[in-house]
Amino acid sequence: MVDKAPALKVIVNYLKNMINAFEPSGKIVQLVDQKLPGLLGSFPGPFEEEMKGIAAVTEIPLGEIILFNIFYEFFTIATSIITEDKEGHLLHARNMDFGVFLGWNVNNNTWVVTEELKPLTVNLDFQRNSKTVFKAAGFAGYVGMLTGFKPGLFSLTLNERFSTNGGFMGVIEWILGKKDAKWIGFIIRSVLENSTSYEEAKTILTKSKILAPAYFILGGSKSGEGCVITRDRVQSLDIYELDPKQGIWYVVQTNYDRWKNPFFLDNRRTPAKMCLNRTTQENISFATMYDVLSTKPVLNKLTVYTALIDVTKGQFETYLRDCPDPCIGW
Repeated sequence: MVDKAPALKVIVNYLKNMINAFEPSGKIVQLVDQKLPGLLGSFPGPFEEEMKGIAAVTEIPLGEIILFNIFYEFFTIATSIITEDKEGHLLHARNMDFGVFLGWNVNNNTWVVTEELKPLTVNLDFQRNSKTVFKAAGFAGYVGMLTGFKPGLFSLTLNERFSTNGGFMGVIEWILGKKDAKWIGFIIRSVLENSTSYEEAKTILTKSKILAPAYFILGGSKSGEGCVITRDRVQSLDIYELDPKQGIWYVVQTNYDRWKNPFFLDNRRTPAKMCLNRTTQENISFATMYDVLSTKPVLNKLTVYTALIDVTKGQFETYLRDCPDPCIGW
C-alpha cells in the first residue's frame, strides 16, 4: 500500500478540489475530515479496521479515505458479459469504466479520474490459512470489491444502475442513521469471501437490501449458471439468465435495464451483442472476449481496465486500457 500512497493522494486531492469548486469555503471538506471518521463504528468489519490502516500507512486523513470509498457507490459505469460455449464452458469478462463527469483534461482528451485510477489498479489474491479464498481486481485504498471470482465456484461483477432513487439517497439515509442497507462494494466482497455456491450468492444478491441500485452480473461453473440481477435498493426487479438450450448463450449488461433502450449517446449494448453474434458461440475464448471489449464504444475514454475470468480453470487476467482517438468520451 505504501507504494500506492502517492497516486492515492493525487486522486483524493482531486476529489477535494472538485468539492471545493462547488463550495469554495472549504467547509464540506472540513466536515469530511472531522465528521466522517465518527461514522466508522457503523461499518461492518473488517472494513473499518482496513480503512484505518490505509489512512495510517498513506498519511491521508481518515475522513478522506472514507470519502474515497464512498464515491464508488455512484460512478461505476461498465460493460459486463458472461458467455457459454458449445461445451458448456463459461467465461466472464468486463470493462470497468469510471470517472464520468469528474473532470475532462482538454490537453490530452481524457477523463482525469479515469487516468488517475489506472496506477491504483491492482490484482488481489485473498487468502485464508495460505489458501486462496477469492481473487479480484480492485483499486488500492478501496476496501470493497467490484470485480472478482471464487475459483471453481462463481464470478461476480457490479455495474451501476441509473435511478432517481439512487446511491446518493442511500448514502444520505445511511449517514442520517438508517443503516439497514448494505454498501454494494462491501456486499460483493462479503459474497466472494463467504458464499460457497453460485445459488447461495444469487440468493444473497437478489434479496439483500442495498444502498444503491445496481446490476449484479453473476457467473458460475456449470452450464446455464449465468445471470444479470437487476436491483433497486430494496428488491430484485429482474433476473435474466443464460439458457443455451433456447439459444441464449450470452448475457450482456451495461448501465441500462435490458427491457429499455439505452441512452442514445451511450449505446454500448448493441455493439457488444453484434460482436458476440459475429464471433459465434464456437469461437468464444479469452482472446475473442478481449476483442469484443476492445470495440468502440464498448471501449471508450472512461475504460480503466478489462478483466477476463475463467472460473473453472481459475484463470484471471486484467489489462489497463487506453482508447486511442478518435474515441468517444463514454
